[in-house]
Amino acid sequence: MKMHDVVIIGAGPAGLSAAIQCRTYDLSVVVIDEFPKAGGRLLGQLHEEPNGEWWNGIKESNLLIEEAENLKTDIRLGVSVHHVERLENHYVVHTNTEHVAAKTVLIATGAAESAAPIPGWTLPGVMSIGAAQVMTNVHRVSVGEKGIVVGVNVLSAAIARELQLAGVDLHSMALPATNVVSEDQSNPRAVMERLVRIAHLAPSKFIQFGSKFATFEFVRNIALNFYPKDGIKMWDMPIHLRKAIKEINGTDRVESVTMVDVTPDGDIIRNTERTIEVDFVCIAGGLYPLGELAAVVGCPFEYNEALGGHVPIHNEAMETPIDGVYVAGNITGIESAKVAREQGKVAGLSIVKALTDNAEVAEKVDAAITNVQQTRDEATIQFHPEINEGRATISASFEQLIK
Repeated sequence: MKMHDVVIIGAGPAGLSAAIQCRTYDLSVVVIDEFPKAGGRLLGQLHEEPNGEWWNGIKESNLLIEEAENLKTDIRLGVSVHHVERLENHYVVHTNTEHVAAKTVLIATGAAESAAPIPGWTLPGVMSIGAAQVMTNVHRVSVGEKGIVVGVNVLSAAIARELQLAGVDLHSMALPATNVVSEDQSNPRAVMERLVRIAHLAPSKFIQFGSKFATFEFVRNIALNFYPKDGIKMWDMPIHLRKAIKEINGTDRVESVTMVDVTPDGDIIRNTERTIEVDFVCIAGGLYPLGELAAVVGCPFEYNEALGGHVPIHNEAMETPIDGVYVAGNITGIESAKVAREQGKVAGLSIVKALTDNAEVAEKVDAAITNVQQTRDEATIQFHPEINEGRATISASFEQLIK
């Protein structure tokens, strides 16, 4: 079995960026991804930033892929990893096609979507908001004639706009009716607090201006109590915080949803049921770090709400307490693709530093870490408000473990 310097699991922005750094210093690299195309979540992203420029994920992924291929990076697609075995002085990555041995492993598996179960959610025509994004922007397949988005958050707002740009008719965005699983997503107060962080993306200057006052809790309470019955429109699409989807209806496929009014605390108001005819439903429950492979190899984890869930403990250099195992991208916390790309650069340089005697690399690692923070500070979209505090907590946990 050939011994490589590093196996990178995940060909998204973090994995590709890390591979480029490793190949630049002539390390032997294998990149593995189960998707038939490299690029990860970048492939579905398309949005206009506040300065008027468009972020085109396919274009950005093509730039990374081209650079990696020019460096003769071994990228293996359509390959699933199911185990990472830790041996005495190297690792063996088990896939559905072969075993790959390497001195180090970078796990850049990204994130997965959380479910928000609603009665009727198993009907054909119900999908996650991320699935709708991939179908529309990657595969160019129409998700339906008219739909509704259940779940109001950063992810759903961004993807709903992408669907609109592709000509998809969206009735509105509304909350899921409250249950034990979706309690946080069904609470208008919690959702309002999160929405304030993305109001700068709104096309309306009025909404952007108003959001500055909505940072105060008493203003948010007033806004919820007097929230318009027809919702607040963004891109001519109503966003409802005082309405929720109670049920998805249909026999062999989605035919309609049942919408109800809710109180500012998310309780259903009786006798307010209304039937909305749609042929597809996008459920947006948010994202969580996809960390199973890091757990398999023995990485310690910590639950950190600011980072989106359970994350492998790591430091700013993307090192874990397990010697030779690195992490980068959304497995370390839910952030933008730009941050993931810069984290990948840090991880790649950290691996180069560990495996070579190149004196200049240490300075490059420090500079790359600084660039991650700068990219984070300038990020258009923040999925969680306390991201810096969350990062500091995980770094402190790493230092405690290695003492």
